[in-house]
Amino acid sequence: MKTLFTSVLLLFAVVFCHAQQGSGVITGKVIEKMTKASLPGATVKLNVGNRYTISNQIGDYEFLKVPEGTYEVEVIYMGYQSQKQSVTVSKGGNAVIHFYLEDGAVAMNQVTVMGDRLRGQARALNQQKNKSNITNIISSDQVGRFPDANIGEALRRVPGITMQNDQGEARNIIVRGLAPELNSVMLNGDRIPSAEGDNRRVQMDLIPSDMISSIEVNKTLTSDMDADAIGGSVNLITRASPNGERISATLSTGYNPIRDKMLYTGGFVYGNRFAKNAIGMVLSGSYNNNVYGSDNVEAVWAKDDFGNTYVEETDIRKYDVQRIRRSVAATLDFKLGENHTIYANAMYNWRDDRENRYRMRIDNIAPQYNASNAIIGYRGRIGLQTKGGIDNDRNKMTRLEDQRVQNYSLRGEHLIASGLDMDWAASYSTAREYRPNERYILFRQNNRTINFTGSSDYPLFTTTNFDANTVGLNTISENTDLTKESEFGAKLNFRMPLSVVDGQKGRLRFGGRLRIKKKDRNNSFTEFEPLDGDLIPNLGQIPNSYFDGKKFQAGSQYVPGLFASRAYLASLNLNNPAVFEATDAAAEYLALNYNAKENILAGYLRWDQDLTEKLSAIVGLRMEHTRINYTGNVIEEEEELAGKRTSKNNYTDWLPSLALKYQANDDLILRGAFTTALARPNYYALTPFVGIIAGDEEMSAGNPNLDATYAYNFDLMAEQYFKSVGLISGGFFYKRLKNFIYTYSDRAYTTSKFANDFPDLANPIPAGEQWAFTQSRNGESVNVYGFEVAVQRQLDFLPGKFLKGFGIYANYTYTKSKAKGVTNSDGELREGMILPGTAPHMLNASLSWENSRFSARISANYTAAYIDELGADNFGDVFYDKQFFLDANASYKVSKVARFFAEATNLTNQPLRYYQGLSNQSRQIEYYRPRYNLGVKFDF
Repeated sequence: MKTLFTSVLLLFAVVFCHAQQGSGVITGKVIEKMTKASLPGATVKLNVGNRYTISNQIGDYEFLKVPEGTYEVEVIYMGYQSQKQSVTVSKGGNAVIHFYLEDGAVAMNQVTVMGDRLRGQARALNQQKNKSNITNIISSDQVGRFPDANIGEALRRVPGITMQNDQGEARNIIVRGLAPELNSVMLNGDRIPSAEGDNRRVQMDLIPSDMISSIEVNKTLTSDMDADAIGGSVNLITRASPNGERISATLSTGYNPIRDKMLYTGGFVYGNRFAKNAIGMVLSGSYNNNVYGSDNVEAVWAKDDFGNTYVEETDIRKYDVQRIRRSVAATLDFKLGENHTIYANAMYNWRDDRENRYRMRIDNIAPQYNASNAIIGYRGRIGLQTKGGIDNDRNKMTRLEDQRVQNYSLRGEHLIASGLDMDWAASYSTAREYRPNERYILFRQNNRTINFTGSSDYPLFTTTNFDANTVGLNTISENTDLTKESEFGAKLNFRMPLSVVDGQKGRLRFGGRLRIKKKDRNNSFTEFEPLDGDLIPNLGQIPNSYFDGKKFQAGSQYVPGLFASRAYLASLNLNNPAVFEATDAAAEYLALNYNAKENILAGYLRWDQDLTEKLSAIVGLRMEHTRINYTGNVIEEEEELAGKRTSKNNYTDWLPSLALKYQANDDLILRGAFTTALARPNYYALTPFVGIIAGDEEMSAGNPNLDATYAYNFDLMAEQYFKSVGLISGGFFYKRLKNFIYTYSDRAYTTSKFANDFPDLANPIPAGEQWAFTQSRNGESVNVYGFEVAVQRQLDFLPGKFLKGFGIYANYTYTKSKAKGVTNSDGELREGMILPGTAPHMLNASLSWENSRFSARISANYTAAYIDELGADNFGDVFYDKQFFLDANASYKVSKVARFFAEATNLTNQPLRYYQGLSNQSRQIEYYRPRYNLGVKFDF
């Protein structure tokens, strides 16, 4: 580490001396003339040699170390007319020149006069075209043309991306078949911490889509980017300060037919510049109140000793849900002269998720056999449970999940000398999930005769002669869960001209990065028993609610049944010791609580070199040093805290990369890349906890010895752009992951195995016994490969004004994987395993029509079935079933500032479905029904 630090200092000294040599700089901004919006991704060229640069996210560009003299500067932007201006550079001076571009005029069907949708597409494709790595970019204008309420739903339109849903909304991102833990999510280049309790997943349904200016999906990394993004890195970019006053507002309402409830949405944006344009500001806010729910059927499948397959547990669940999202953001920039700019960003996202769940469960299902060992009937236990919370202004008799994510950053860009610029950033982010006073009440009746009807696809069990007065109280509980994560980040970067090829552009970048992460989970769980046994005699003699199954989306034959009402559950005075006896249920939370600290120090070198006017290369090397300190609990007999275990570790990863870009002509680009990346294990998987349930002969444990997954990535991509603002692209990718992480299961865990794995703990396994043991472990390797193709095109080559208004957006991705080193419950290798999350087929298709006032679009999204969770064997593997979504939206501009819009999502009433082992063995089926929205948007 000391040697590396010394080398960086020496390099900086050499660079600074080199940068002081005579010359000047050219800087400026590229702006759309009509709207005064900044144009990112513009190509800016000098008329001397192969000198060019690309405008950044706010339209700024710069040329370093330009010799004294007069030059002609040209700006090229797809969909806009090119523009040239002359500029004179003096020694040590900064020549400032701005460009105001106009829409391209129709000329020989090569350039199209653009509407609002094409303007957004132009911004996205210009950035994508000029990126040095393989990237997909979505602009806010494009997002607004789809009926996507949150970032996750917008992302599922991108090639190679699959989203897993929660309550009908896209939440967890899978990139090219790699699970959410193998991808990263950032806000303006800063990492977003996770509010999840046991993993690193960022919930993509937390941030409203209208708070984001653009979404950048990096599928290959350069050395100046954080390395923990094997699948990809998603960067959410907030609005930058405008070049003049901007006011925007959105108001809408909608309808959720599954619960016959309304939804409400509002948003605003205000931006302007002050102090002779030296200070820029943009403020934005969003509010969404959505009352809906879901209808759910679940089952767990088993095999008996005679080879019969049956359901050993089944649920019928009714969910009532309210989600309220609030989001505010602010961006400020301060120009301290022409050579120095300071930026400040802040975003606060707050989501209240209120839920009541009514669950009818039949478990402990025991088959009844005839003399031939064929199943002739079942007996089981029925349980009727209500989930809710206390009655106050926050919980409102529901389970409240309060999630908040905050991000604050300060950064600067400085031109130190004519041949050297520097940028720096400091950020602080927090994520919190708080679930206070969450309550459950469960009534049960044992050993009931159960009737099985339906099919494997839709298993249905019903009880006979059900009498609520014979169903007695089982448990009442209340828990409070709290998970917090914070991250402080800092980075420093330098850039200077450095070319070894005469007449060709070269750039050297180097810098460092610091990340300090902390995560804690502190849950509590208490069970209550009434001191007076007659206080809650049975289910039939308390205030209750009955759900008869009418309009139940899985079918009216599914009858959730009778439950304690949510008002009754909320009214129970559980904290009165004269009424209820409270028992701390340590078995429910002690093994879950932990504390994690993780520090990451990184440094990098990146050299961009044009080898010819058409071929360029990026060579990079990144070093990331990780230090971890984790503390977990050792649990004996489910509820006894035997002590705490602490693990410390540190490791260093070296990550080389090489990217090639060949500009065959103005519109055809070929890309190739070899990159390396890593994925650190989930927090809870690293926690050194040990949970022991001696009565059941079961153990589970964390694994502080887990290695980070390391990946070698190879990518090839070809992109053909159209001057009429379109794209056809196709490419191949291959990833080889070493030390991938999976859940290990051993049903024959013995004394000797425990002594080998945990030499510091007393051995709880008696000699001769075999227990069940689970733990996250490293597999040997996994290969992931596939291809993707995409097309975006305005059909302006068709005859007639009407046909020219059509546009298409489509992409398809094929992915396949093969894992080695996965063991089954007997410790034997499972051959030919597929990496969980690898969907073989992903397809997006959209057809749009637009003129100067009206636009409409119908969009389809398809994902094939894929394995979601590895079981102990093929029968226990759980699959996420195929999904097909159909959405539609339209808008009409009634004036220069106002537009009405209408949206409809999930027109196919696509359920969320899992199956176990075979496709006809349903594990879960959950329905949400379509949603409809109508509103108006103002832009001043």
